[in-house]
Amino acid sequence: MPEQSATSPYDALLLLSFGGPEGPDDVVPFLENVTRGRGIPRERLKEVGQHYFLFGGVSPINGQNRVLLDALRKDFAGHGVDLPVYWGNRNWAPYLTDTLREMAADGHRRIAVLATSAYASYSGCRQYREDLAGALATLAEEGVEPPRVDKLRHYFNHPGFLEPMIEGVLASLADLPDEVRDGAHLAFTTHSIPDAAADTSGPPEGHGAGGAYVAQHLEVARLIVAAVRAETGIDHPWRLVYQSRSGAPHIPWLEPDICDHLETLYGEGVPAVVMAPIGFVSDHMEVLYDLDTEATAKAAELGLPVRRSPTVGADPRFAAAVRDLLLERAATERGETVERCALGALGPGHDLCPVGCCPARAPKPAAAGADSPYA
Repeated sequence: MPEQSATSPYDALLLLSFGGPEGPDDVVPFLENVTRGRGIPRERLKEVGQHYFLFGGVSPINGQNRVLLDALRKDFAGHGVDLPVYWGNRNWAPYLTDTLREMAADGHRRIAVLATSAYASYSGCRQYREDLAGALATLAEEGVEPPRVDKLRHYFNHPGFLEPMIEGVLASLADLPDEVRDGAHLAFTTHSIPDAAADTSGPPEGHGAGGAYVAQHLEVARLIVAAVRAETGIDHPWRLVYQSRSGAPHIPWLEPDICDHLETLYGEGVPAVVMAPIGFVSDHMEVLYDLDTEATAKAAELGLPVRRSPTVGADPRFAAAVRDLLLERAATERGETVERCALGALGPGHDLCPVGCCPARAPKPAAAGADSPYA
């Protein structure tokens, strides 16, 4: 019999991301895709789109995904992993359904999926799985046999995700003026979500205040703080804070907002702040506007020195982590025992999302889970 590949049973990897506009004419149609079914008027979407228009109507996320795609292909080739890598988006071209259609036409039957979201939540995991299920249903309606898709586990605590962020925080601290560096506060930021969505994030047994979403971010923050302490000998004060809220004012969302937090810190006499966007894989629009533009302007108004540490992006260590996640999942699917990389106390995440994991208000079929119709 032929020797089994290290990636078997997988015959392709899909990089699955959010998508973003690539010009002014794309902005409102993109936002219509994002908000479909919510009944938001087009004029309101034009107002929301001002963040994009400030940057020529271009979100950096697609360009960043192209760079990550190239990094993954180079890493695979450099380590003898003979597996094609495709890219599809939930809300803009290249659309997920089109990419899966292409993959099926190319003969791929078992696909591993990397989502550009490292944490558990409805919007960061389940919604990606729902869109996968919707795309597979479309293929079936077209008479195309849907391939099987398996989503790789959450990687928030994988060394290849953490180490570039630790390095970035250290570099940002080093860039602060000498007289404020040692007293600098670390503000770890992530996307705010409704309290109710946070409380039900992750498997049902962990549901409660903040759920897996908050617990996972707090774990990452603690790991970074510990690494910074080990490197510098300084125990910097820190807090997990939030950004990019977009919901109705009467619905409770995770707080405090980064701009409110900066005002609080200034009032407490904190001499400087490093903003570390641990909730984001790349420097996309929410980082570019909410931190680099809005929060940085707030800090300047206060006279508070700030630095913003980089996201992981296409760092070679992250590309290597993706390869590791792929190979561990492939070995598990072949029935082999494999050691899984994960730092901290939470350990490696599950492969298969259980029933009740990150539920939506109106449940929809979702792929790559215990209740998937495409298992």
